Amino acid sequence: MNNSIHQFMATDIKGETFDFSSLEGKKVMIVNTASQCGLTPQYEQLQELHETYKDSDFAIIGFPSNDFMGQEPGSNEDISRFCVKNYGVTFKMMGKIILKGEDKHDVYQFLTDKSWNEKMDSQVEWNFQKYLLNESGELEKVISPQTSPMDQEIIDWIEK
Repeated sequence: MNNSIHQFMATDIKGETFDFSSLEGKKVMIVNTASQCGLTPQYEQLQELHETYKDSDFAIIGFPSNDFMGQEPGSNEDISRFCVKNYGVTFKMMGKIILKGEDKHDVYQFLTDKSWNEKMDSQVEWNFQKYLLNESGELEKVISPQTSPMDQEIIDWIEK
């Protein structure tokens, strides 16, 4: 197994294929999102982080999921409209996925399974868990859902 996120493709929120190899040379934060969660206001900090670092070889990829208490019930179109209207989201959003159990999306299989990423096992605890990947697409850190996207630990990681 290749230990880089760059081997994957996924469908974005508009239904188009997104090739993760396009992220080579960038640090990446992958975050699972939900529109009806107590942590939903993190979209605001995610957008702020995106605006601050989008020209510094940093990308955010959001993956909506309905896996936690049905907090993302809408269609991709509903989710996209909600994100733009309420938070002005311009970072890359993917189509809604499953990130737990046997139908887990390959990207999340990679992020959570050491046999795929060659770094660590983890579980997605809740909406807005953050996975930080280096310029080579290798997993470096898993950040708690409760941690703000603008937390100093994340800023320091992006800037180093």
